[in-house]
Amino acid sequence: MSDMPPYATWPEKFGQYIFLLICTMIFIFLITPVLIIMPLSFNSEPYFSFTQGMMSLDPAAFSTRWYQDIFLFGMNDPNRTDGWWSDVWNNATWVKAAVNSFKFAVLATILATFFGTLAALGLSRPEMPWRSAITSLLISPMIVPLVITATGMFFFYAKKDTFPFFPRGLINEDIGIVLAHATLGVPFVIITVTATLTGFDNSLIRASKSLGANGWTTFRRVIMPLIMPGMISGALFAFITSLDEVVAVIFLADVHQVTIPRQMFSGIREQISPTILAVATVLVLISICLLTTLELLRRRSERLRGLSPG
Repeated sequence: MSDMPPYATWPEKFGQYIFLLICTMIFIFLITPVLIIMPLSFNSEPYFSFTQGMMSLDPAAFSTRWYQDIFLFGMNDPNRTDGWWSDVWNNATWVKAAVNSFKFAVLATILATFFGTLAALGLSRPEMPWRSAITSLLISPMIVPLVITATGMFFFYAKKDTFPFFPRGLINEDIGIVLAHATLGVPFVIITVTATLTGFDNSLIRASKSLGANGWTTFRRVIMPLIMPGMISGALFAFITSLDEVVAVIFLADVHQVTIPRQMFSGIREQISPTILAVATVLVLISICLLTTLELLRRRSERLRGLSPG
């Protein structure tokens, strides 16, 4: 192999080939289920399997009807001409689920990024006591089984006369779902921002203060530009986590707060339709775009910290 040194022995070369083979098999095992749903979403028949026409690449066996069904399912009158978009926005089941999902995800991402960044800044300070214990506590939502976390949230949010302006608790409230999703997203922000702060030069803060800058100016003009890649990476992870969350929604939401994952879960149980595959394909494409953004931000962060040329 070209990256092996010329003095490498044949067992080392053989081990390298075995290693690459195992990595390739694992990659195929993980990516195949994701790739299979894409052609299945274009099936003209209401089946979750490849038909004979699809296997023979018959154009008549492929259709975009399930992508159209994302907008048409649940409408009062799909054939109407006036007020069609209003009918889609107010009544289409998948569109309402998408609106709820993105609304919760955006709000939860903002909260998770804000509190996660504050926590990472505090934990990065050398004089911070009990850093390991506090870090373990803050990232526990991504370690503890999600059903346990959701159960705890349910009993806590169900308490009456505990939360201001919500005497009946936070169950079946939008703010309850947003807080739950933010709680699940905070650990990702803490981890990414803390990793960015690992190579941070604290002398820049001292230099800023020596020039008369206050704490807010130092953060806005010195710290924030350098940790921004980590903040954005954590925000994207929090956004994906919220967009994909179904367990907490099942525990905390009512019938009017249906999100895309919950609608997919209900659809698989109650009404098998390839529309689920079409929605899943769209979510995969969104995830690919977000992952590409994360990789670009990671490379930019390395350049800012001087870990890579360019």
